[in-house]
Amino acid sequence: MHELSLAQALLDQVLELARQHGAERVLRVEVVVGPRAGVVIDSFRFGFEALRLDHASTRKTCLEITVPPLVFRCPSCGREFRPANSQHGKRAIPASHPCPHCGHDQCLGEGGDELILKQVEME
Repeated sequence: MHELSLAQALLDQVLELARQHGAERVLRVEVVVGPRAGVVIDSFRFGFEALRLDHASTRKTCLEITVPPLVFRCPSCGREFRPANSQHGKRAIPASHPCPHCGHDQCLGEGGDELILKQVEME
């Protein structure tokens, strides 16, 4: 379960930011997890929520996770699109998808493997 180590790394980063800014409490942490990042969101959240309890400054921290839809780009017409089945979840994300505009059948998804600490709210 690599989600626990990811949660620990996130918490370490948040604690260091709080220390650098002289914050007593971390109120909210916002993270962006790409649909191809290979992260099980529920496990990541569970790990963070368990680990945050070990530190007085993060005991009440709210973790907000955003999973953006995967963007596909057509090499034929150049248009970007987000097919309905490209959402992160229980469905597999296809490696390629047909273009809804011109019908080209080998459009590849771009990115989606990010794990970004977007915002930290502290006091």
